[in-house]
Amino acid sequence: MRTSLFEPFTEIDLDLPDRRDGKVRTSWAIGADQRLIVTTDRLSAFDRVLAGVPYKGQVLNELAAWWFEQTADVMPNHVVSVPDPNALVARSADPLSVEVVVRGHITGVTDTSIWGMYAEGQRTIYGYDFPDGLRKNTPLPRHIVTPTTKAERGGHDVPITCAQVVDDGHLDAELWDRVMAAALELFARGVAVGEAAGLILADTKYEFGVTDDGELLVIDEMHTPDSSRWWVAESYDERLAAGEEPESLDKEVVRRAFADIGYKGDGPVPTLPDDVWSATTARYIAAYERLTGRSFEPGDYPVPDRLTAHLTKAGLL
Repeated sequence: MRTSLFEPFTEIDLDLPDRRDGKVRTSWAIGADQRLIVTTDRLSAFDRVLAGVPYKGQVLNELAAWWFEQTADVMPNHVVSVPDPNALVARSADPLSVEVVVRGHITGVTDTSIWGMYAEGQRTIYGYDFPDGLRKNTPLPRHIVTPTTKAERGGHDVPITCAQVVDDGHLDAELWDRVMAAALELFARGVAVGEAAGLILADTKYEFGVTDDGELLVIDEMHTPDSSRWWVAESYDERLAAGEEPESLDKEVVRRAFADIGYKGDGPVPTLPDDVWSATTARYIAAYERLTGRSFEPGDYPVPDRLTAHLTKAGLL
C-alpha cells in the first residue's frame, strides 16, 4: 500500500495488445470490441499531469462505475464489468471530436474560465448572452452546454460554440441534438443526487463515443471529483456571503493552490506542500462516501495479479 504521497505508483504491464497511456489512465484492447481500462493516481489540470494523489484512481473508477449504474436509464454507457477497484472492462467506442461541459454556476479561477471572461466585461461567452450583475460561483439563469474540441496529445481543448459544432463539421445536427439533450438530462440527474447528499454540482464534463454499429454511449468517467466541481451545500451560503470560495470536494483545491502562486500551466510545475495533496485525497474520498452512501475501502497495490486472474477466469486472456 502506498506510504508516501510522492512515491511513484506501480506501473501495470499486462501482456495485452494496443496499450494506450492517457493522462490519468491506461488501457489495453481485449479482443475486437472491448478495452481494459486501469485508473492511476495521476492528477491532471491545466492540460498537464501535476502529481500523484493516493487512492485517486480507485475513487474515480468506483465512483464512475456507480454513476453509470445510476444513469443507465438516461444514456447507455460503455461499462461491461468492474473486475477490480482500479479497473473496468469497457465496450470499445470511437470518441466524438467534441467534449461537453454542462454548467449550472458561473465558476473558474483562470482568465479563460467563464468567470474570468465575465469579470473582464465580456457578456457573450461560448455563444451565450449573460446578464449583468452575476456574482462569482452563483447559479446561472439556466444550465448551459459549452462544447470544446477534443485535444490531440500534447494539445489543448479549444472552446467552441454549440453552433460551431455543426457549422464546422464536427457533428451533424441530429447527433449534436442527441448529445446536448443527453448531457442536460445527465446533469439534472447529477444535481438531484448531489442535493440528496448535501452537495452542489456546479459543472461537469461528459465524453461521448460511438460504437462500430453506431450506438451512442457515455464513455470515460462521469460526475467524479476529476470531471466535476462538487461543492459542500451546508457551507455554500456562508462562504459566498463572506466572498470566499465554496468548500469543494474535487481537484479545484489543487487548481486554486496553483493559481494562488501564479501558475496556470506554463513552464515547470511548481511544488505544492504535502498537505495540499493529502487534503485532495480526503476530498475525493468524502465525495465518494457522500454520493454513494458507502464507506471507502482502500484497495492494495499493485493490481496486475488480480486483473490477470480475473481476465483469465473470464476467458479474456
